[in-house]
Amino acid sequence: MQWVKVTSQSYQSVMRCQIGFQEGPLCSAAMDTAADARTRGTAAFFDLDKTLISRSSTLAFVPSFYRHGLINGMQAARGALAQLVFRLGGADHRQMERIKEQVAKLCCGWPVERVTEIVTAHLADTIGPIVYAEARRLLDSHLAEGRDVIIVSTSGQEMVGPIGAMLGASEIIATRMRHADGHYTGELEFYAYGEAKASRIRELSQERGYRLDDCYAYSDSVTDLPMLETVGHPHAVNPDRQLRKIAAERGWPVLAFAL
Repeated sequence: MQWVKVTSQSYQSVMRCQIGFQEGPLCSAAMDTAADARTRGTAAFFDLDKTLISRSSTLAFVPSFYRHGLINGMQAARGALAQLVFRLGGADHRQMERIKEQVAKLCCGWPVERVTEIVTAHLADTIGPIVYAEARRLLDSHLAEGRDVIIVSTSGQEMVGPIGAMLGASEIIATRMRHADGHYTGELEFYAYGEAKASRIRELSQERGYRLDDCYAYSDSVTDLPMLETVGHPHAVNPDRQLRKIAAERGWPVLAFAL
């Protein structure tokens, strides 16, 4: 399986453990609330980039990777330009495929432990300011109503895991890079993109007993259409042009989040 349980500890504990994910429940209440009883067996699935946060989570760490010597100045400049393009217009399928190849190639040879250290050390100042307040409230409301919250992101597990813990998510589904002898090989074990996201959601739902018709999903991109179509309550968040058109045709709610 390609999802990771996020513990109920605060994200500071994740930083101390350097993404030491552990199996365990989100909470340990002695008895279910009425909301728990109503929503048991349901979940809310959130895309990350431009849905919960205003930028690409992977590209957001480019300055930190540069300062710590993992990338050079030219690579940092390209990352900054890519971030600007992504913020202005998002990324279609062709651009996502190019980003996938570039990131895999760029990370080849990086020490896994060093990446973990950098991400956890700079999580608060890099990601904290770009979380949409409306998205945070929405996520919290699903948790308060007893639903599991799953972040489903094309970004790497090393970024998505700590962000998920910081936001209080129950679990994550994210891209996994292959590594050997403590270093990334430049290959992917699992690419959380397009239909692959929907497939993992169905697998997780079968394991957990989620009623998909009663579940929720949120995304900004038409590339996440398979994920949105998997649940009974899809929502478009700051949608790109194609997704906005589909949402209008199908009567899906459209949410506008801003910093």
